[in-house]
Amino acid sequence: MPLDLRTLDESDFPDWLRAVNTGFLRPPTVTEQEIGNRLLHTDLSRTRGVFDDGRCVATFRSFAQELTAVGGAAVRADAISNVTVSPTHRRRGLLGRMVADDLAAAKERGEVVATLIAAEYPIYGRYGFGPATWTTEWEIDVSRSGLDLRRPVPSAADGGRIDLVTGAEVRKLGPAIHDRLRARRHGAINRDARWWELTTGENRPRPEPWTEPFYAVHRDADGEPDGLMAYRADDRWSDAKQPLNRATVVEHIAVTPAAERALWHFVCSIDWITMVRTGYRAPDDLLPLLLPDPRAARVVTHADCLWVRVLDVVRALEARTYAVPGTLILDVHDAACLAGGRYRLDASPSGATCAPTTRDADIALDVRELGTLYLGDESPARLAALGRIEERTPGAVATAEGMFRAARRAWCPDMF
Repeated sequence: MPLDLRTLDESDFPDWLRAVNTGFLRPPTVTEQEIGNRLLHTDLSRTRGVFDDGRCVATFRSFAQELTAVGGAAVRADAISNVTVSPTHRRRGLLGRMVADDLAAAKERGEVVATLIAAEYPIYGRYGFGPATWTTEWEIDVSRSGLDLRRPVPSAADGGRIDLVTGAEVRKLGPAIHDRLRARRHGAINRDARWWELTTGENRPRPEPWTEPFYAVHRDADGEPDGLMAYRADDRWSDAKQPLNRATVVEHIAVTPAAERALWHFVCSIDWITMVRTGYRAPDDLLPLLLPDPRAARVVTHADCLWVRVLDVVRALEARTYAVPGTLILDVHDAACLAGGRYRLDASPSGATCAPTTRDADIALDVRELGTLYLGDESPARLAALGRIEERTPGAVATAEGMFRAARRAWCPDMF
């Protein structure tokens, strides 16, 4: 019997969910409560499975997303998640079939890009995805930081303040703070009400232990919330009965540098906290340089984060802004025939126009490299040195370097 790839109906969902758990090495058993909760928030028309003799052996789900492009525009994205192939059915092309099916549907819906977080690096480049953002995590040795922990947080002198709040208050205040952040930080994605419920322990789908974090909100001098931090702390003591507690930051978003500085100072100044794990930040985060001794912040993680696959070259390139004015003819190769072609890009700091053309190309590249360049985080010159961009007009790579790069590195604060 051939393997059956199909979109799900409600009767398929329990078996599909067991296959998801199997793929992610979680206990495969699912409860009726988990099934009902997850089904309530799953669009079955965008949920795929491969079935072998009635049993689900591969899973794939997508959902609507907004991605902030360079310059602040929100771009329609096809966000991909819950991708698994059961260990009994690996290397049979099941992932390729599911990806092709989903991307074709996303293109038909008019979504401009597709996005995902890749559990394994080598997989998704062959489907046209490129790593477009990176993330870095630091560990701060508070005793070495040089901060004067006896003083109030820096914003207090300007009338700002920090309040500890509840999860319920975060669900009210957090969305507005995040929307202000993502309007100005390329690489950020939207969060729906469900996201805030899950991350504050409200109505969680699986019966896993939940440890309530501490929530701190920063308000500016006018009382407007402009920063949010969530953190947990462990309980460690030395043999000499000295506290050695570590705070782990699980959320930190701030609209202004003042709010960002104040929240870092706050968590470092909590009594008994000797180490702080920052959570996943942008590689060019302000944090190390906010400390009098930046060496007190040690990098413990640095990895790719959000991957982007361009589905509509014209709309994607017109949605973002560019650092300097310039014109390029791009020859984009796409083995899946979703976004390939030759395009003229006329760009400037205020916007861009892009259209198909028959003129000779200045640069040739695969669609995966276009995804890598899209959020301004990667260097065209570096990709050219690696042989992943072909310069056909002398000086075109230097032009692309000036146009595509952004002043700050892209950052996606979220996993999905």
